[in-house]
Amino acid sequence: MKSILWVVLICLIVACGSGSDKSGQTVNRDTLTERQKDSILANSKIPNARAVGRAMNAADSMSARIRASDTVARDTTEF
Repeated sequence: MKSILWVVLICLIVACGSGSDKSGQTVNRDTLTERQKDSILANSKIPNARAVGRAMNAADSMSARIRASDTVARDTTEF
């Protein structure tokens, strides 16, 4: 009976002492941006994945139009 208690006690001590130190480890995070992920998806062979690429092109086109209209508005209001 006493030998079983010693075995259990030693196992508990080993289990408590064998924990890894997580403060020294770095966090492995995803380094891809949302645009990079969408670009990878658009070029994949998943059905209808090209729609992602078309949506990205439409968003880029709209952003370019907004920038152009902002530039025109800025040019007409400055004297």
